[in-house]
Amino acid sequence: MEPQLDPMKDDLPLMANTSHMLVKHYVLDLDVDFKSQVIEGFIVLFLETGSRYRRASSTGEEGCQSQFDETCKIRASEQGHVPVSNASACSSKMEYNDFAVCGKGEKDTSDKNGNHSNEEQASGISSSKNCCDIENHGNEDFLLVLDCCDLSVLKVEEVDVAAVSGIEKFTRSAKLTDVSKELANLRNQIVHELVTLPSDRWKEQLYYYTCCSQAPGCGELLFATGTWSLEIRKSGIRTPADFPHAIRIQYKTKPEGRSVTWTTDQSGRPCVYTMGSPINNRALFPCQEPPIALSTWQASVRTAASFVVLMSGENSAEPVQLQEGIMSWYYYVTMPMPASTFTIAVGCWQEVKQSFTPAVQTNNEFSLPCSQADFRWHEESCGHVEYPCRFQSPAARLQRVIPYRVFAPWCLMKCCEEHLLQLIPQCLSAAYTTLGTHPFSRLDVLIVPSNFSSLGMASPHIIFLSQSVLPGGRHLCGTRLCHEIAHAWFGLAIGARDWTEEWISEGFATFLEDVFWARAQQQLSHDEEKAQQELKALLRWRRLRDEVQNSEEELQVLRPNKESTGEVSESGASIVKHGLKAEKIFMQVHYLKGYFLLRSLARRIGGASYLASLRKFVNKFHGQLVLSQDFLSMLLEDVPEQKESGLTVESIFTNWLDSSGIPKVLFLIEDPIDCRTAASSIAQKLKLHSYCCKMLNWLPEMKDFSGILLLSMSLKMSLASFLQSTLKSQIRKPLLEEGETWKESRLVQQVSGEVTKWIRTNQRIRKSGKKKRRQDEGTFQKLLPDQLVLLLEYLLEEKTLCPRTLQGLEKTYQLRDQDAEVRHRWCELVVKHKYVPAYGDVEKFLREDQAMGVYLYGELMVNEDAKQQELAYKCFAAAREQMDVSSAKVVAEMLF
Repeated sequence: MEPQLDPMKDDLPLMANTSHMLVKHYVLDLDVDFKSQVIEGFIVLFLETGSRYRRASSTGEEGCQSQFDETCKIRASEQGHVPVSNASACSSKMEYNDFAVCGKGEKDTSDKNGNHSNEEQASGISSSKNCCDIENHGNEDFLLVLDCCDLSVLKVEEVDVAAVSGIEKFTRSAKLTDVSKELANLRNQIVHELVTLPSDRWKEQLYYYTCCSQAPGCGELLFATGTWSLEIRKSGIRTPADFPHAIRIQYKTKPEGRSVTWTTDQSGRPCVYTMGSPINNRALFPCQEPPIALSTWQASVRTAASFVVLMSGENSAEPVQLQEGIMSWYYYVTMPMPASTFTIAVGCWQEVKQSFTPAVQTNNEFSLPCSQADFRWHEESCGHVEYPCRFQSPAARLQRVIPYRVFAPWCLMKCCEEHLLQLIPQCLSAAYTTLGTHPFSRLDVLIVPSNFSSLGMASPHIIFLSQSVLPGGRHLCGTRLCHEIAHAWFGLAIGARDWTEEWISEGFATFLEDVFWARAQQQLSHDEEKAQQELKALLRWRRLRDEVQNSEEELQVLRPNKESTGEVSESGASIVKHGLKAEKIFMQVHYLKGYFLLRSLARRIGGASYLASLRKFVNKFHGQLVLSQDFLSMLLEDVPEQKESGLTVESIFTNWLDSSGIPKVLFLIEDPIDCRTAASSIAQKLKLHSYCCKMLNWLPEMKDFSGILLLSMSLKMSLASFLQSTLKSQIRKPLLEEGETWKESRLVQQVSGEVTKWIRTNQRIRKSGKKKRRQDEGTFQKLLPDQLVLLLEYLLEEKTLCPRTLQGLEKTYQLRDQDAEVRHRWCELVVKHKYVPAYGDVEKFLREDQAMGVYLYGELMVNEDAKQQELAYKCFAAAREQMDVSSAKVVAEMLF
């Protein structure tokens, strides 16, 4: 490895040398053993030489075929090699080797929407003696470096893909290069032809991937494991081009491995799942972690018959019984994705079904606002590597709601049926209305165990949701579902080329969450939608303000690598800055600052124009990796008039992405396009332009723009337009001041009125002492969930609240039955005011809502109250064993 790569202890190293070789496809063949808490089996990697090492030469078809004929003779003389003489022999002698992926001569089972039905494929692997020779042969041999940790690697071997029956078809192409008489070169050329098959031959490709993965080994490779990597070499091979392009690794996970968590679900049944670990999947299988290593995969997973296997896959897998008590599940993906997006969950999940199909509104008002330009984007060829793309499928482009399933532990099925099942089609339809074609052909939604460390996580074809989103009605469940659905476009179909730019994923998902949810509700008026979004903006601004005040400045920067963003070393290795910092997983700054940047751009450009630009960006960049400037440059090209006002990519970097804290400026106060259009008309009619110019003589002397409020509306608009083109940077508004304007929103004003009532009620109770006074319970208004959150946050700013006031709060709003966001603020009030009768609410929250309760431990400790500290120790002791590793570390630092 490169000696200069010396990451800090909280940086995540990406060790894979992707510039030398790239994994194009993974074939996993795994067994899940709950008794030992181990996943073991084999993984076959199909590799291509990296772009820096590809050799450019060509040879003819006849030469390729003559080489294949000649090597048949060579292979027969190789010791320990078992030739494969027919197609059926591509499976091993294991009992569970049934294979039924559509290949040559098989029926195409994909439907007209591009949804792939399940085709079971359980692969068996040939075995040979174990060898782990790690002799030092000097530095001349080429090393293939994979990201790997917490794994026991047992054997690595080259796969003899040339032994597969029918594989000779891949030796007849004129594209083969640098052909020699060596069998090793022939194997590499076969792999090259296989991984570069046209996308319309994906079924045939999967078939031969399987056959090749089951082919005999033809020589064990030397390997060594380090803290973060697996290094593989073949003695005498000095270049990536000559290194074996198909290798098989036998390995097993460790119970303490950090990529998966072994736990029990809410019904007490064992389960295991990938929980979005900071180290991604390198403790689940050896892989290439850098996002540039886009690959496809297929996996066969065997486990006891009582378990259900869910996975990132295009097909809705159905289990196949291999032997009594053992079932096999097979999934595949044909869209190249980073290995970090691979997701698996094995447990006693129950599918939640309903007896009726929910109606999804399809009237014109709720249909996709496509322009002629939208259709032109679809007609153009995609910019990504070739794969079966849904954006090129006419049927997929018209599919408003993709097929979906919901899984949950038995005890939560009823709760899922009440809200979640009905919300999914509404949210999917709203997403389609906003962005167009769904990037993925189907969706599974799983309610994961209570130790899940966030409210949700999106992966290709599957979303994990915390149980915390289920209680308290539709609101939290719907908004979180919208957030995770948005990741199908931003985070998955379009990924960040540099993982430190996670705002590209989270900022967009947070912004689109509001847009999707407003449309999913269907009956909202424009004013209602605006009021809800202003209320949400205020809540997020308060959260961002608090986080900026209580976190390290270095962690508040959205583009921490600045000008070096996206750069890697010569080998392709790099680090993710602060990628292993435990508290970073609980920070919201990338969500919130990213959201406010996008919201500001939308307000400046205009909502409709902005969403049209998002659709254009999706159509142009789906299936690709991007940097911040890719989006910003395209956006500013679409609205060139913004350059006149000084808005540039560089200014956005300076004010938003490359600095810590709350952005110093928020562009213009008004929507500039609407303002400019109106003001131009007014100026012509009322001849106010010259008067505005005169006013500039005294306006700079003002400390703020409050004087403008004294002018007529016509004059204000004209003046704002003139200032926009003349003063540019002088008329920008701090985000802190923008937060004040949201307080004028109707919904916020309603909350402020309720806060005033509660403060007066508290004062009356304090004055009356212990004497109970009958309160008029009808004086308080019914509030929306987000209004309740704001109400409780405002009340948290009060120095003291009497027990009777807190009791009245809980009774009035039924706080114990509200969603987790509301109950979290209620628990903060209980802790702050040491309201002992509600300590049970805090204990329940810490036990059942682990995704949100981490910082409550700190609040229990900071008061230095013996009862509260005892409660913190008690809850942590009960939850620690099952708690997410990062969560446990952060809580332990608070308590001990």
